[in-house]
Amino acid sequence: MDTRMLRCLAVVGEEGQLTSAAARLGVSQPTLTKQVRALERELGVELFHRSRAGMTPTAAGAELLARAAPLLAGWEEALRAVRRAAAGAGGELRVGFEGSTINLLGRAAVEDFARRMPGWRLRMRQNDWFDESSGLASGVLDLALWHAPAALAERYACLPLGTEERWVVVAADHRLADRSEVDAAELWDEPFVAIPEQSGAWRGYWLGGPERGERPVRIGAVAHNADEWMAAVACGQGIGFAPRSVGRRAGRPDVRCLPVRGLGPSLVGLFRLPGRPATPAMEAFAESCRLHLEVQFRATGGGRSPEAAAAQTSANGAG
Repeated sequence: MDTRMLRCLAVVGEEGQLTSAAARLGVSQPTLTKQVRALERELGVELFHRSRAGMTPTAAGAELLARAAPLLAGWEEALRAVRRAAAGAGGELRVGFEGSTINLLGRAAVEDFARRMPGWRLRMRQNDWFDESSGLASGVLDLALWHAPAALAERYACLPLGTEERWVVVAADHRLADRSEVDAAELWDEPFVAIPEQSGAWRGYWLGGPERGERPVRIGAVAHNADEWMAAVACGQGIGFAPRSVGRRAGRPDVRCLPVRGLGPSLVGLFRLPGRPATPAMEAFAESCRLHLEVQFRATGGGRSPEAAAAQTSANGAG
């Protein structure tokens, strides 16, 4: 069986509708419909009841959904074991990162991981803004580095690294550019540079949720990657929120990065699919990142320690 079909089934079961499931998987709705139909033909059973309200599992579908997560986790572990055996030692850890925030980790963290896990290779991939899971749901990634709302730790397993403030990025000639700090209430009427709708919950979070509340959003431009987003802000098409580390690393004379009063910080962590256990390689990489981030937080401020983030994650029921 093509495991991609099984992953599609699991996401459709979680979402209860094709539109949001397709957005999470980063595929079109017709493509997802074909994959579900193909799986039903292969098994010879109907897996979902279709209605205007959405997709409801049949008895057969419910049985398969209950077994999908452990089946996929077992298959991924089998693949890793095969790759380790073929290489003679070690393996590969696939990690996604967010644009320039890879600088949060830096070479020191990568080299520390190599010392902890001899023979292992680290493959880095920029997160896909058209996939809410950044490639975790499709199996492209093992871990994703996210600056996330704390509530996301209820949907994914998390190896916490710390917390970091969300700042606002504006063009150098913006009316607020000369300020040393701004209040969130001053920003809600501004046009924002948004990320694609296919990013799901991430779009609302980086537009100021939940602090925005019911205030409507003005979209000045939609960007498809980090460089395009920064260029749109620099050209005055809108403002946007970003992790504080982006401000330290932007290095552009045409933008200003300012702290924001009344905007909650992000949980910084390495996230993985729920139900997938943390492997020794995942734990080792997280520890390498924690040590590197702790040095940065102490030197620059603007973030909380990994221990504080771990306590916050524990309070939200993540593991």
